[in-house]
Amino acid sequence: MELEKEKNKDSMKMAWANIESKFRKIKLGGGKSRLEKIKSQGKLTARERVKKLVDDSSKIYEIGILAGEEMYKEYGGCPSAGVIVVIGKVSGRYCVIVANDPSVKAGAWFPMTTKKNLRAQELAIENRIPIIYLVDSAGIFLPLQEELFADKENFGRIF
Repeated sequence: MELEKEKNKDSMKMAWANIESKFRKIKLGGGKSRLEKIKSQGKLTARERVKKLVDDSSKIYEIGILAGEEMYKEYGGCPSAGVIVVIGKVSGRYCVIVANDPSVKAGAWFPMTTKKNLRAQELAIENRIPIIYLVDSAGIFLPLQEELFADKENFGRIF
């Protein structure tokens, strides 16, 4: 019994290490070279903008980091659906924060980006907390634009 318990424990440690590794990769957005390009333009990355906005003492709860995972491979992928969504405190009040990630296709919106934005809005409404948008986006991802207009509440109409 004790041997099986240790095997299970080791399996869970390996599984968690794999998840953490995947999260680290996703947090690089479009990759190190794109993050460096953003920095060379004198801009903050999306994650840096979020961190500066949130109170120093606040924990940041990321929502939907795996959105877009294994999708849009023919276009080079779309880590975290190209948008970071977190819940954190701003001036002592919990807020939903949505930040386009310009390292992923210049912040362009994929169909999954739309869905993730809608979910962020639902979370804000359901929990009666403000939502803050940090926008740095090229607009709609043109090769997939026809998939964006028929979403919930016609969200794609913003384009």
